[in-house]
Amino acid sequence: MAAPTRMPSSSPDSDPARPAGAPAPAAARPGRLEGKVALVTGAGQVAGVQVGNGRATAIVFAREGARVALLDRERSAAEDTAQEIERAGAEAFVIEGDVSAEDDCHAAVAACRERLGGLDVLHHNVGIALGDGWAEGIEFSHWERIMRVNAGGALLMAKASLPVMREQGHGAITFVSSIAAIVAGVARTNNSPAAYKMSKAALNALTQSLAQSYAQHGVRVNAILPGLIDTPMGVDTVARALGISRERYVAIRDESVPLKGGMGSAWDIANAALFLASEEARFITGVLLAVDGGQSTRVG
Repeated sequence: MAAPTRMPSSSPDSDPARPAGAPAPAAARPGRLEGKVALVTGAGQVAGVQVGNGRATAIVFAREGARVALLDRERSAAEDTAQEIERAGAEAFVIEGDVSAEDDCHAAVAACRERLGGLDVLHHNVGIALGDGWAEGIEFSHWERIMRVNAGGALLMAKASLPVMREQGHGAITFVSSIAAIVAGVARTNNSPAAYKMSKAALNALTQSLAQSYAQHGVRVNAILPGLIDTPMGVDTVARALGISRERYVAIRDESVPLKGGMGSAWDIANAALFLASEEARFITGVLLAVDGGQSTRVG
């Protein structure tokens, strides 16, 4: 079977039809992840107007030459991502699994090695907040579930991936955390539900711990801390839950971002993920990179 054609690499152009930050369709240089194997968790997405963080990152990785494994609890959602990648001539395959189940994490890494021959990049993009609330009202079972998925899932994926990376002497792991770990309230509110914030703070600590422990093996571990990003989960789902229009909720979030232009897009997260996964970041590990339009500068 002929090798799949690499998707075009991203570079600036003047196409007015492409959303701001989305990859451009053509470039002459080799891809920044050429020859790499990447596993992206949370690679599907819920329905919504804009693209989600996991799908955008998977697309950008493929455009930059990576062969990509797509892990998601919802197979159909990940298959939509795979189809978009394959339509452009790159290689992707879907793994159905739950990152909070250790067996699923090990099975995903094993499938990635079997199908694609290795694992160079783990991009972990899974998080939930359902059932969160103030400390006096939260059900402890909801707290446990949020902590297990958001922090525990990251640990389990790292546990499954690190032996492979340690053996080969290199690897890059990027966790998607949140500025919620370091700021008090978002979108011009003082709300700071307990479990989500705690889980992302734990994820940040895990990032730094793994970076220190595995640096000697050539494995880099970093985290991206998104701010307010216009994604289906961040905007459409929450607007429905609040009973307000999407347009109104977008306006509220836009007003909370210091940088001109309002919220970021999933392509902003994907571009940061691409940098951290690439050799351009070869001397960067243990970093908590805020991609938030300056919102986290308001701390204090």
